[in-house]
Amino acid sequence: MSDSIFTGCIPALMTPCKEDRTPDFNALARKGKELIAAGMSAVVYCGSMGDWPLLSDEERMVGVEALVNAGVPVIVGTGAINTKSAVAITAHAARVGAAGLMIIPRVLSRGTSVAAQKAHFTAILEAASGLPAVIYNSPYYGFATRADLFFDLRASYSNLIGFKEFGGAADMSYAAETITSGDDDLTLMVGVDTQVFHGFVKCGATGAITGIGNALPKEVLHLVELCEKAATGDAAARVKARELEEALMVLSKFDEGVDLVLFYKYLMVLNGDAEYTLHFNETDALTSAQQAFVETQYAQFKAWYADWAA
Repeated sequence: MSDSIFTGCIPALMTPCKEDRTPDFNALARKGKELIAAGMSAVVYCGSMGDWPLLSDEERMVGVEALVNAGVPVIVGTGAINTKSAVAITAHAARVGAAGLMIIPRVLSRGTSVAAQKAHFTAILEAASGLPAVIYNSPYYGFATRADLFFDLRASYSNLIGFKEFGGAADMSYAAETITSGDDDLTLMVGVDTQVFHGFVKCGATGAITGIGNALPKEVLHLVELCEKAATGDAAARVKARELEEALMVLSKFDEGVDLVLFYKYLMVLNGDAEYTLHFNETDALTSAQQAFVETQYAQFKAWYADWAA
């Protein structure tokens, strides 16, 4: 197992907003510190949870610096509309002291081309200055990195140490079977909240990048702990991990949908984090039915967990 930053439980931070719908980077840093104090090993910023397409490159850099200056270990998402921006974001992350990179494929332009993706990944890794990096594999980006491309890149860049796999069970199994198993320097990160048990127990994952963990850090850390124990053959932990994952599933499934940020920000508001009330676009909002559904499911889970964990 790699002993890099890509181990343990890592929330993908959302970007809180001020009343004028501009980023509140002071609140971002406070939340990062709070989650590290709760037991998270690092944070990710800016992946899809951080609304990277809605921020300028400069705003994203300010957010990264706010986290670094607050002493928060931060893994920087490199998602960008073009390779030039991705390289600038990467170089900035290395310069200001970020802890790692989550490399997002090239989107829109030649996104299905293996040659174009190899050139994109290479440019980012060149600018990384040795920062440990994982490729963010997701069907939503329209490109799946396979073993041949991964090892071709790793032959030149030893700091490329694995995957954050956002696909389902089959995608995670592929990554484990063909890429990350058998080499202690490689790591597999569970990248979707619905596959924590499968990733740790059946695929040898060494960490999880979580969305729901922003709102339920104690419970998600508990799930990861149980899954790690289950992966060693602990039969009681295996049963309890399954129970906890099933109870979380309705809330975890928001991670798979297009409204994930809207749902998880609303959970933060239910926790009392008012700075997550607004979104950058005024029209980005849950319906009244969605809000009522979240409230009911959240209350149900909290009541169940209090009874189950007692």
